[in-house]
Amino acid sequence: MTKLSRLTPSDLDEEGNAVWNEITNGPRSASLSLVGDDGALVGPFNAMLHRPSLARGFAQVGEEIRFANSLPTNVLEVAICTVGAHWKAEFEWWAHSRFALEAGVDSAALDAIRLGREPAFTDDAERIAHAYARSLLQTGRPDPDTDAEAQAIFSEPQLVDLASAIGYYCYISFSLNAFEIPLPEGVDPAFS
Repeated sequence: MTKLSRLTPSDLDEEGNAVWNEITNGPRSASLSLVGDDGALVGPFNAMLHRPSLARGFAQVGEEIRFANSLPTNVLEVAICTVGAHWKAEFEWWAHSRFALEAGVDSAALDAIRLGREPAFTDDAERIAHAYARSLLQTGRPDPDTDAEAQAIFSEPQLVDLASAIGYYCYISFSLNAFEIPLPEGVDPAFS
């Protein structure tokens, strides 16, 4: 059970309702049901709405990172899944492992990421994105070899998008874990 009260539109002021509408009518709504059976937002969005002005900023950044990213979708999703698995953020893993599969990431590679093992990627960009994310998560910096590989394969805007996605999804994972955001009904945890 979440540590925060579940907010429905009737609980929100004008600013909160405006942010609610921006989130539920934005590009995220095409890939995920954002409103739970109780009328509150699912995933990190309910927590965000407790601070509508922050929610607006984070939601806009998240839309830019996810839907206007210069990386191929499969590469982006590998990085996001690496973050979610590192922090054992159940909702993040549940949502983005599905998106990764839809983007063509191999299920065996995703299983290895979830288990903290070295995936056998067939796509070099996926391998480098995973190594880059893992290095940043472990030390706060890409290790020199991974950094050199990333600079050789990704453009500068793609490197910015990769690092930004890793940082943003750390925030999302922290929010999910700090407030014990539940998985949808009937979904089994991946890490417990």
